[in-house]
Amino acid sequence: MIDAFGLLIGAILRLFRARRTLLLENLALRQQLAALKRRHPRPRLTIFGKVFWVLARKFWSGWRQALIVVSPDTVVRWHKSAFVLYWRALSRTQRVIGRKRISKEVRDLIFQMVAENPTWGAPRIHGELRMLGFDVCERTVSRWMRRAPRNPEPAKQWLAFLRNHREAIAAIDFFTVPTVTFRVLYCLFIISHDRRQILHLNVTRHPTSLWIVQQ
Repeated sequence: MIDAFGLLIGAILRLFRARRTLLLENLALRQQLAALKRRHPRPRLTIFGKVFWVLARKFWSGWRQALIVVSPDTVVRWHKSAFVLYWRALSRTQRVIGRKRISKEVRDLIFQMVAENPTWGAPRIHGELRMLGFDVCERTVSRWMRRAPRNPEPAKQWLAFLRNHREAIAAIDFFTVPTVTFRVLYCLFIISHDRRQILHLNVTRHPTSLWIVQQ
């Protein structure tokens, strides 16, 4: 702390000195630092020295040319480490940052309403929660509705229906195909679910209503 205060006082006093004197003093200090670096290849800076160079990197464009004790990459690494430590300390605080968390009771109520009332949307469920005394926004309700567990029974019933009636079911598709000459062909395609057999296929350039009826 005393070293940092001394550097501040020295910087203020140098504001009133001539430019020629400052240049000579700078040259002399650089020569001594070079000799010190040859004697101690890896000098260690205090925490105040590291903070000084991190701030210098932020507010001084010529900090790289003036840096001798360590490499510029080392200063950048100090800055990144300080950034990581700052956010790590911030994330460990008890203060909740961002959206207000909703309780498990509210989440369970949303899931229950979704399961018991499949036709209800977010506005309806939001209104029901407000009438029950829960202060939660509609966007939060919509977000948790998408996370609600789905009932697998309807999907199983539909799969059983397809398996039992696949001999009598056909799939149909009407799509377009661009050609090499930049024209568009309209294709009608019908396939049987039972054997994956193509039942009907036709192509036209002009899908009129009469053509559709004929298919």
